[in-house]
Amino acid sequence: QVQLVESGGGLVQAGGSLRLSCAASGRTFSTHAMAWFRQAPGKEREFVAAINWSGDSTFYANSVKGRFTISRDNAQNTVYLQMNSLKPEDTAVYYCAASRKLIQPIVVITPTSYDYWGQGTQVTVSS
Repeated sequence: QVQLVESGGGLVQAGGSLRLSCAASGRTFSTHAMAWFRQAPGKEREFVAAINWSGDSTFYANSVKGRFTISRDNAQNTVYLQMNSLKPEDTAVYYCAASRKLIQPIVVITPTSYDYWGQGTQVTVSS
């Protein structure tokens, strides 16, 4: 069992930056792959970024590539999402997710590939 708690969301102007954090507790050794998803009102949950256990492999949605950076600190059981050059279309609830096992690249963007989810943190980007 793993619990995930996101933090760091808020209101920011377009072009600004935010850093989201996801703190994991419980059996954190089971958090092999971790990811960020986001969901805007009335929209599907959208993949944002993923990272493997060692942190040497990352994958990003095209919409955030070059602007967002995912990282993790296993000593602190925390994954981060550094968001720069924010746009209004980035506005959403951002969710942290973790899988109990390695995820193949073909399913890394699929929400059902993940076993644990946080409650989400709101990110609002004003124009």
